[in-house]
Formats: sequence, structure tokens, C-alpha cells
Amino acid sequence: MTASPAHKHTHRFSVAPMMDCTDRHYRFLARLISRRARLYTEMVTAVAIVRGKDPARFLSFDPSELPLTLQLGGSDPAELAKAARMARDFGYDEINLNVGCPSDRVISGRFGACLMAEPSLVADCMKAMSDAVDIPVTIKTRTGIAYKAERHAPSRPDQLEPLVDAVARTGCDTFIIHARNAWLEGLSPKENREIPPLDYARVHALKAAHPELTVVLNGGLKTSGTAFESLTTDGVTLDGVMLGRAAYEQPYMLAEVDALFYGDATPPMPRAAVVEGYATYCAGYLAAGTRPSSLLRHLSGLFHGGIGARRWRQQVSKACQGEILVDDLVRLAAALDRPEALAA
Repeated sequence: MTASPAHKHTHRFSVAPMMDCTDRHYRFLARLISRRARLYTEMVTAVAIVRGKDPARFLSFDPSELPLTLQLGGSDPAELAKAARMARDFGYDEINLNVGCPSDRVISGRFGACLMAEPSLVADCMKAMSDAVDIPVTIKTRTGIAYKAERHAPSRPDQLEPLVDAVARTGCDTFIIHARNAWLEGLSPKENREIPPLDYARVHALKAAHPELTVVLNGGLKTSGTAFESLTTDGVTLDGVMLGRAAYEQPYMLAEVDALFYGDATPPMPRAAVVEGYATYCAGYLAAGTRPSSLLRHLSGLFHGGIGARRWRQQVSKACQGEILVDDLVRLAAALDRPEALAA
């Protein structure tokens, strides 16, 4: 399904799908801070959803998290279509196909970045999902792929344009581009986020060549302000930006997003109120036996760069170990939001 203009607007700013980070608890926290940012799940393989005993384990979310995209991994069109239908029925408003993950297991599993070498297969996957659901289906990819022996050799023929052309013919009009090549051998996923050089110009060139498409920039963006500045280069304006680790490690940067990217003048929730709201959310999970660390680790960077940030991280660590209560974090957050109270 092609995205409507209103839906496209939700891509002005998004938080990247990140394994072990963007679970439902982090997403609830992020939504307390930003009402407008598009949120993504961790990548989930279609096979885990379709063949697993408990799809709700992967698909359940709090309605407040919307707008919310489920990112799928896989290369079987029928399996992806079935997973997309299940996600639609759970209430997701968008499905995204991962064609950018560079981890070692993507080659053997035939998903992620290695699929850039098979644009016709990716197009078949996208068409199968689009035909199966009445919500937008989008794609996240890299600028290209390379293997160990090729890293310092002349560039192989452009891989991004053939992929975009093939996928666009299926009706997909939204492309999130991590502006680096993926090196498929010898680098860890972390190294693949840092070592291959960034090429923002390639993403802007894609938008210039395809103004009809929604093109979103991902990779190396550290603050909401620099991300906003990256939207326009040499007269070419992208449709949105996506932040990853920075938005996880410093979640309160999301407080700037609604005004900066969406023109929403509603004041953001203060950090203390965020912690109080998140504590209320956590209470039910803790009572049901969820480990404190699964919930509270996402709070660690909330006061990043502010007075008492180190003390806050230490107390969150203690709360994760069950050494102090969540209520203790609520009280500390209230004090840190009123620095004069620390000296009292």
C-alpha cells in the first residue's frame, strides 16, 4: 500500500529499530517524551511470528506507542505476507522489511543486507506483503554491500538504484537508507555501524533522482538538531531522519522532536514526570514478575548531560539489581529536575 501524505509526515523523525534496545518498554518510555516520533520494534523474523507458539510475545504493544512500525526480517514472500497480516491484526500501522542488517547470520538466514544483491526477490517480498495488508509497507536498507576482499577495491556497480527501482514498481514509496555500505564479512554489527564511511550525499542523490519517493536518512546522526540540519543539502530536502543509538542512550533528546520536526508547541513532559509515568507503567509488570532490569535499564541515560547524571545512572543500576525501589528513582528524578533541591 502506498502511504498517504498524512502517513508520510510521521516519518519526519523516527527512532531506529535496534536489537535489545527498542523493546516495548523502551518504546513506552520514548512515547512519554515524544508524542510524534515514529517508533520501530526490534527486528523480528517472519518465521518466528508465523511458526512460533506465541505470536503475541513478538507482536503485543501498548496502543500509546503508535505510530509504530513492525520491522520484519526474512526472504520468503508467503511467510512475510502471513506475518504482515498478523501484525496488521495486532494494530500496527506500518510494516518495514529489513534489508540492511549486516550481522554474520544474515547470509545463512538469507535476510538483511545480503538481500541487496537480489532486488527481484526483495520486490517479490514487498509485493506479497503489500498485497496482503491495507497498511503501508516500507523498506530499510544500506547504500550497498561489500565483502571482505572488496572493501578497498574499486566500487562495484551501484546496488541501491536497482533495488529502489525494483521495489518502487511494487508500489512501495518509502525508503529508509542507512548511509553506509554493509560489510558482510569480518565486522561485528557494532563495527558495521561505525567503520564503513558515511555517504549522506548518496542518499540526497537518491531523493534528487526520485522526488516522488519518501526518502529517510539514517546513520551517524547524534542529536535531533544535527539531524534536522541534515535534511537539506544543496537544495535537496529529504523527507525525514532516523536516529538510532543516540536516541536510546540519551532518550530525553526526544523532547525536542515534536517542536523541531512537527511544529508542535506543546511543552514536553519534564524528566521527573516521565519517570513518574514510567514507574506507573512498570508497576504492573513488576507485580507480574518481570525482572527490574528488563524495565529500568532503559532509564539509564535519561539525565545524560545534566546535573546529577552520574548519580542517576548509579541509582538506576541499583534499581535494576533490586537494591532500591522504583519509588526511589521517582524521588531522585524529582530532585534532579529541581537542582536547587540537591543542595538543600
